[in-house]
Amino acid sequence: MELKSLIRDIPDFPKPGITFRDITTLLNNPQGLRYTIDTLTQKCQEANLQPDYIVGMESRGFIFGTPLAYHLNAGFIPVRKPGKLPAAVHSIEYELEYGTDKLEIHQDAIASSAKVLIVDDLIATGGTAKATADLLEELGSQVLGFAFIIELTALSGRKKLPDLPIISLVNY
Repeated sequence: MELKSLIRDIPDFPKPGITFRDITTLLNNPQGLRYTIDTLTQKCQEANLQPDYIVGMESRGFIFGTPLAYHLNAGFIPVRKPGKLPAAVHSIEYELEYGTDKLEIHQDAIASSAKVLIVDDLIATGGTAKATADLLEELGSQVLGFAFIIELTALSGRKKLPDLPIISLVNY
C-alpha cells in the first residue's frame, strides 16, 4: 500500500511556506490504518525490538503507540505537555527553533531499567523525540529505538537522536 497517497498535503499551514502533512486522511481509511499499524509492528519485530513499554508523545504518538503496544505485548506510557497529567511528574525542558518547550511523564509510569520504544506520527527536527529519549534515560530507562509514520528528511531530525534503530514508513 502506498501510504503517501493517504496523507493529505495542506500548503501554507500553519504558516506560509510550510506544507503540513495531514494524517487524518490516513486515520479515516480502515485499510490504511490497519496497514500502518501492521507495518510498524512487522518492522519492530524484524528489528528485534522487544520493549516493555511504548512511549508516545502528545498527541498523535498516542494514536499509533497504543495499538503498537497491544501488538508487541507492551504497556503504553503517554508523554504530555505541561499540566495535562494528574499525578506527580518528571519533566524535561528542551530547545525549540524559537524558544523552549516542556514534556512530562508520571513519576510512577515507568520502572528504572525498563526497555522502551518511542513512537510519534512524525519526525521533523527531532527535538521532541530527543527530549523524550533524554527524559527516559534520566529515569534509568533503556531506549531501544524510535518509530515514526512520517520523516521529513530535509530537516535531518534523526541526526539529533541516539544511534539506535529508527523506523519511518514514509519519507518526504
